[in-house]
Amino acid sequence: MRVTEADPAPGRNAALSLRRGLRILDLVAEHTRNGEPSVSLTTLSGALGTAKSTVLRLAAPMLETDLLRRTPDAGFTLGLGALLLGQSYLEGIDLRAAAAPFLRRTAEQTGLTCHLVVPDGTDIVYVDKVETRGTVRMASRIGNRLPMRNTASGKAMVAFGEPDLLERVLAAPATATTAHSITDDDRWRTEIGRTRERGYGIDDRENEPDIRCVAAPVYDHANQVAGAMSISGLASRFRTSAVRELGDGVVRTALEISVALGSSSAQLALARSGR
Repeated sequence: MRVTEADPAPGRNAALSLRRGLRILDLVAEHTRNGEPSVSLTTLSGALGTAKSTVLRLAAPMLETDLLRRTPDAGFTLGLGALLLGQSYLEGIDLRAAAAPFLRRTAEQTGLTCHLVVPDGTDIVYVDKVETRGTVRMASRIGNRLPMRNTASGKAMVAFGEPDLLERVLAAPATATTAHSITDDDRWRTEIGRTRERGYGIDDRENEPDIRCVAAPVYDHANQVAGAMSISGLASRFRTSAVRELGDGVVRTALEISVALGSSSAQLALARSGR
């Protein structure tokens, strides 16, 4: 039978081929994640329920564009093209956009102010802030810059960031902004060690009088510290007895943000914790 332009069959066939091709990529990626060096033609043929010749035909354009590669054992593995495609996607994820729903959810659940910050030298810079109707208004503003030393977010980024960041922070003059600011270097080193142990940093009225804060690091697709997420509130409402529970919650949420950014280490940490 002759196929005319109005016949939808060619479109259906093209869509079916595309879906099968994507399924091949998905199967190869799945086997790769499971630690298998390659996937055999027989395995792919069986999984798709098609002939081996059909698998080879579907795989041909992906081999040409290096989305797939043949291995010495005549199997298939992902090619450099797949890596570059994934890398482009991950690099296009915006930290603020990825974190926004998690900040809103946490602010609504806790009734406290949520912040998202990024590092800039030995300072933090606020890039987002979420308050609820019942939240006490704080002095922080998007775009504000503060020294890492007096903030929970700064401690979190120092504790889990680049190894030399601690020394660079300590090399800057210590400025006490409240009576509770930690200006003694040895005491601050100890606090960074405690931050690593518990997973989150604490600002106990060190930056603003009567404001308590906890923060955890956020990781990017390269598993590097990209920033930190924090919750803050009046010490009278954010009591010391609640620090551990809220701190653990911030760690969990920061890991969720990190997973949204493509962090494999955060995904593994969430899986291990059963969260």
